[in-house]
Amino acid sequence: MVMTTSVKPGLTYEDYASLPDDERYELINGELLSMPSPKEIHQAISGMLFLSVGAFVRATKLGKVYFAPFDVILSDADVVQPDLIFISNARSRIITEDNIRGAPDLVVEILSPSTADYDRTVKRDLYARHGVSELWLVDPDARTATVLTLGADGYDAPAVHGAGDTLTSPTLAGFSLNLSELFR
Repeated sequence: MVMTTSVKPGLTYEDYASLPDDERYELINGELLSMPSPKEIHQAISGMLFLSVGAFVRATKLGKVYFAPFDVILSDADVVQPDLIFISNARSRIITEDNIRGAPDLVVEILSPSTADYDRTVKRDLYARHGVSELWLVDPDARTATVLTLGADGYDAPAVHGAGDTLTSPTLAGFSLNLSELFR
């Protein structure tokens, strides 16, 4: 479960940066959230996605891929740690030694029972508001991956892929992943 902390509301990135780094936190709308440690299935899927997307991005020289925990500062009051992050070469200026300062081109959130509702609502809206072009919501329980692309009024109708389907990405032209491999 995503848990709010007992610190004052209206926190900024400066407050967030002063926290000890032995726990995972996110800052959304100035509210500090404690994030639970992921389960094994979450880590297995995260690793497979990083290897697949990372190898494709490296081979095609499209940009850089990162995995959690790595801070993405969307605003002074919004700091998240997506499971997987893609930054294109054209937007590489947002990558710093300490974090990413701005909206990534692609963000992947792997749903956990404790964070799924939050990822599908609050974080989805946050990513759209800050201009993340593509969002994948990977659900290990349902064995699906939902691909959302940003349109003029938020994310367009989702493309939902199930086990046996091939996931493709508008942002990563030419990338494909058989979801049976991801969910085995």
